[in-house]
Amino acid sequence: MSEAPFRYTAAMADEIEKRWQQRWEDDGTFHAVNPVGPLSDGTPASELGEKMYIMDMFPYPSGKGLHVGHPLGYIATDVVARFHRTRGKNVLYTMGYDAFGLPAEQFAVQTGTHPRVTTEANVANMRRQLRRMGLSHDPRRSLATTDPAFVKWTQWIFLRIFDSWYDPSAANADGATGRARPISELPGALRAGEVDPFALADRQGITLPEEWAGRTAADVASASDAELERLAESFRLAYISETPVNWCPGLGTVLANEEVTPEGRSDVGNFPVFKRTLRQWNMRITAYADRLLEDLDRVDWPESVRSMQRNWIGRSRGAQITFTLEDLAGASFDVFTTRADTLFGATFCVLAPEHELLADPQALPAAWPLEAPAAWKDGAATPREAVAAYQERAAAADPAERTAEGREKTGVFTGLYAVNPMDGRRLPVFTADYVLTGYGTGAIMAVPAEDERDFAFAERYDLPVIRTVQVPDGFERGAYTGEGEKINSAGPGLDLNGMAKEEAKAAAVRYAEEQGFGRARTTYRLRDWLFSRQRYWGEPFPIVYALDDPETPIALPESMLPVDLPEVTDFSPKTFDPMDAETEPQTPLSRATDWTTLTLDLGDGPRQYRRDTNVMPQWAGSSWYQLRYIDPSDDQQLVAPENEEYWLGPRGEGDVGGVDLYVGGVEHAVLHLLYARFWHKVLFDRGDVTSQEPFHRLFNQGYVQAYAYTDARGMYVPAAEVVEEADGSFTYNGEPAFQEYGKMGKSLKNMVTPDDMYDEYGADTFRVYEMSMGPLDLSRPWETRAVVGSQRFLQRLWRLVVDEETGEVIVSDEPAALESKKALHRAIDGVGRDMEQMQFNTAIAKLIELVNHLTKSGTSPREVIEPLVVMVAPLAPHIAEELWARLGHESTVTRAPFPAVDPEMLKADSVTCVVQIKGKVRHRLEVDPEISEADLEALVMGEARVQELIAGQDVRKVIVRAPKLVNIVV
Repeated sequence: MSEAPFRYTAAMADEIEKRWQQRWEDDGTFHAVNPVGPLSDGTPASELGEKMYIMDMFPYPSGKGLHVGHPLGYIATDVVARFHRTRGKNVLYTMGYDAFGLPAEQFAVQTGTHPRVTTEANVANMRRQLRRMGLSHDPRRSLATTDPAFVKWTQWIFLRIFDSWYDPSAANADGATGRARPISELPGALRAGEVDPFALADRQGITLPEEWAGRTAADVASASDAELERLAESFRLAYISETPVNWCPGLGTVLANEEVTPEGRSDVGNFPVFKRTLRQWNMRITAYADRLLEDLDRVDWPESVRSMQRNWIGRSRGAQITFTLEDLAGASFDVFTTRADTLFGATFCVLAPEHELLADPQALPAAWPLEAPAAWKDGAATPREAVAAYQERAAAADPAERTAEGREKTGVFTGLYAVNPMDGRRLPVFTADYVLTGYGTGAIMAVPAEDERDFAFAERYDLPVIRTVQVPDGFERGAYTGEGEKINSAGPGLDLNGMAKEEAKAAAVRYAEEQGFGRARTTYRLRDWLFSRQRYWGEPFPIVYALDDPETPIALPESMLPVDLPEVTDFSPKTFDPMDAETEPQTPLSRATDWTTLTLDLGDGPRQYRRDTNVMPQWAGSSWYQLRYIDPSDDQQLVAPENEEYWLGPRGEGDVGGVDLYVGGVEHAVLHLLYARFWHKVLFDRGDVTSQEPFHRLFNQGYVQAYAYTDARGMYVPAAEVVEEADGSFTYNGEPAFQEYGKMGKSLKNMVTPDDMYDEYGADTFRVYEMSMGPLDLSRPWETRAVVGSQRFLQRLWRLVVDEETGEVIVSDEPAALESKKALHRAIDGVGRDMEQMQFNTAIAKLIELVNHLTKSGTSPREVIEPLVVMVAPLAPHIAEELWARLGHESTVTRAPFPAVDPEMLKADSVTCVVQIKGKVRHRLEVDPEISEADLEALVMGEARVQELIAGQDVRKVIVRAPKLVNIVV
């Protein structure tokens, strides 16, 4: 028996989908209108109507293309975009490509293929896959971070940050304190005494030029202009410093922490990674720590993400305490503590192995103090030998390993004693690898009674434990970290005993400041953003150096942007040994000598300059692309103010503005979002944007995961060819197979691509299946065999409109039955609510319910079918367009308004009213849900059965709770 010629099949879906995709492109169906510029149609912003700006975290264009897990968020944002168009909104929705990156460069090293060739091919393939999915992107706004026009403005923003310093006392446009100012304003502010450079440097962790060592704020007024210019240079938000980095000789580049595996190897290539100090670009994101932290309460983000950012910023308020060393004349070290009140409980101190006081172990005592126990010496003859040997072991350990919970705490005595400034006690000073130089001051005061790590160390080395907090009854031993009143906390000038924690902390800090051994201080876990990479495939820095002054960076003028990459044929790092930490970086750009050295006239006549031969990290482009989507073709300014204000501007008092909906994976919860927020805030401070935050609402989608299968050898076998047996076991080619659950990928032989789905079912079926798998924010397993359920739903919808034998439209213009009308309006009400809340799986369930109702009724009334097609359109847009056209509409269903619900149709036909007599249910009757209390009382009292039940009794009271209860008191 042959298949019906007009049946909705994968082949028919393919033809329909490709035809409509081409028409959308030809008609500019998804073009969003700007208030001004080339993407404007002349309509002023006040008349454009309500806007909706929707973004995905844009992808890296991998050579592998997409698998079915990737589009989950993309389909969801497309559904949202299409739904809001039915609400009459002006929707900006497009897609870009984060196209710089290490994988393309590694491929170039291996094959000699230029990264641009590989990248552009990958972008073209991904664009094809996404277009075939029916995503309603505005193609005019699509971009790649490698586009020269995009690179120009990435470099421009870098120069904007380079041209800025952060004034914590200046008011910004929002009325809050603290903002970036042009660097040109700083020398004058210093000269006028408006800024104390020493206090500002201390607050921002800045090292001033050597010529300012030993000078004070009083010397600033008399300084020369040149001295003030050099002093101001120290405060730039983008700066160069000797920075500890993750150096990977095998890749020839520095890596960010997230690019290094827990085993201390590169995520790409699995090369060893070493700690080195290199001259690198940094961005002073730490200056914005407080604003980044406080503004988290002003965005609509998942609390889990906000919590991750708070922890990453890691603000701690406490005190910096100075400990003097009795063995080294004039020597001291600082510790930061959030609990200055526990100083009375400090029984030893610990320095990180890299601490500056231990830089030369030969400066330590030549012999052990007589009282030093053997356990403190680690078998060494002198403190010098012990510390040197321990430093060597610590250098080989990964920082994450050193601070891991549960790891045994080890250390050695340095032979030094510090003086506890609170009460004068001698405290032995150890070095231990669980203290890092990158956190705090690289030194701690150890209070073992109130810190678990310190307690473990004290137990191991038999150090005293002094409790300064009263433990509760029943507490036996160990570190107590809970609340309690102060004990054992009194000295000659301060008595904290009996105080609660907060009172004691404040009193201890005041005392430390009065006595001059401490001061209140706030510290952060956040570190400045390392911004250099020793690669080829990245944005060049728009910076040059004069040959006679190679240390001072000079910004290129905007007219010289973009700085394009030179054409090279050798992309590999040179003269490196992948196992040698001492290998010096030699970047691919440094070998392009014709490009590296150039003659320019920057205002003082032609001179020779050298370019910076590093490139920016991949984070650069993703830190601002929300702005370029708004004005992708503007070559004169970053973004037109009218367009930025329309799409991103604040919506009212206290609002921070930003993209209306930003969807992506939680793996970018910290770094990408933190960097983008930092860039955006600098631009806000400099008056380039009106919005204070880049992304107003954030949504993290879950993941599509998959089953993979191995054979008896542990080798992966094709998941599509595995058979599930009746007893629940699995076989492959008749042999046992073993199921595991997790990622999807080629190496696991369980990868399913969107192309596979288009061929077998069509894009609409694929879209409906992905959206119906479960709540969008939860991960879910992919099951190809279940996709057919979504196809059957669309086939039933098709049959409600089209005769599968003749192709004729079978929709009736006769009025719909009351039950069908009610079913429709229940769907309109529920689907609209679910769409607003991005609960697409339940919206689909309601649409299936309506389709099933119509199928069972055997009717296809136009007044129900047309609203049904409009509701289906965001989820399955191609079939909806086709049905809409066959129903006689010439315009696209994209702009058809979402149907309005009729409240009358949501009312129940009747409700059950319970009649109680003497507190017991004695009767029930069906009543109008809108019945009044008076009418309900009259109706109940007129019931023959009620009259029988109360016969011969006096009715004292009738209590009516319309429409569900009447209580008769007799």
